[in-house]
Amino acid sequence: MKWTDKTWKTIEPIYQKIIEMPFIKELQNGTLPLEKFQFYMGQDSFYLENFARSLALIGAKAERVDHALDFIRFAEGAIVVEKALHDSYFQEFGLENRGIIEPTTHHYINFLKSCAALDQVEVAMAAVLPCFWIYQEVGDYIYKNQSAVANPYQKWIATYAGEEFRTLVIKAKGICDSVAENCTETQRLKMTEAFKTASRLEFMFWNSAYQLENWKV
Repeated sequence: MKWTDKTWKTIEPIYQKIIEMPFIKELQNGTLPLEKFQFYMGQDSFYLENFARSLALIGAKAERVDHALDFIRFAEGAIVVEKALHDSYFQEFGLENRGIIEPTTHHYINFLKSCAALDQVEVAMAAVLPCFWIYQEVGDYIYKNQSAVANPYQKWIATYAGEEFRTLVIKAKGICDSVAENCTETQRLKMTEAFKTASRLEFMFWNSAYQLENWKV
């Protein structure tokens, strides 16, 4: 069994909680309050900017040239999406600025940058994979189960349920499977733990937007 197949099984309970959470349910049926989506977009802008930096650092550390090029392209793609938030979604949904980095976003981006800078490159690759894979799975789930005829968030849904994003996910999974084959069992366990931690943070990220979570002091 491939590392990705085995590892996904370990986070199935987390994924189930994600698709059952109010943020996802209300995004799916188009009833998510605009304030919560605006909060999410602002934090996602910060996240993508720092996610791109993590991806670029992984690319610089990758042993194989093709993997290095792939991660540099992933980083470029994250920056393009972040810019699109400013140029399109911010205006469309009436968000004047993205605010400040709030607690969960701060936690998540620093976890990724720490993995990229200090852990073995294989562990860092596993840490960034949930952002690709879970988003694609959630996008597909929402797309298949949406009930609103005129969902105001349809454009966002289509982005992550699209074929172009699916291709990126397949490539990212393939890289992780490739490097895992050459790792020791101990290294593969560290990859799995990083993947699980990032998956939990994916849940926390959406939940923090629904709760409009901010710094208390």
